[in-house]
Amino acid sequence: MVQQLQPTTDDSFYPESDGKPLADNTLQFELITTIKSGLDLRFKDDPNVFVAGDLLWYPVQGQPKINQAPDVMVVIGRPKGHRRSYKTWLEDNINPQVVFEIASHTNTIKELEEDKLKFYQNHKVEEYYLYDPNRTTLKGWLRSGETLEAIPQMLGWVSPGLGITFELVESELVLYYPDGEPFASYLEIVELKQQAEKALEQERSRMQSLLEQLRAKGIDPDDFDL
Repeated sequence: MVQQLQPTTDDSFYPESDGKPLADNTLQFELITTIKSGLDLRFKDDPNVFVAGDLLWYPVQGQPKINQAPDVMVVIGRPKGHRRSYKTWLEDNINPQVVFEIASHTNTIKELEEDKLKFYQNHKVEEYYLYDPNRTTLKGWLRSGETLEAIPQMLGWVSPGLGITFELVESELVLYYPDGEPFASYLEIVELKQQAEKALEQERSRMQSLLEQLRAKGIDPDDFDL
């Protein structure tokens, strides 16, 4: 059950929006929502894993100018629930452990690989993943002591905290669950559901046809303990 966490009296001090759009283009938006929804599914049975997309994160109480809004973030050890923002000091001082950024054409290398990397490093993020669909680059950083160190090979990399695998398939980012199934977009999920429903209907029709053939031969299927 998803709970509604109560706002606090200092909410007005911490803006709930950074004034930036969730995404600058349709591809970036689709990637963000696919990753976020895929992680929701990955941890659907764990009430203490919080996943959010484009949510403002304030790591330091009394310092509202210190903030980031990761495209996707995962907090292991905090309950699911709706939040206006994520304030570390109200969350048992647990920072997001894993963050994802999907680059758009307006992002600069400095912004993503220097400024945001430094922020995530300073505020105890364990894993930082960056995918740039325009340049077809996938990068990651893993905490080692006080620093986030670059992961030398991202293809086939398995996230220590999430258990998911990273691949580039035909130059596109694909994430895989531990069972080997790929993350799917909303449209792909709907299509798979429709295919399953169609297959079930075809099986029902086949069984009905077999029953009718038996009856035509004078055999009553009800006489058999099926």
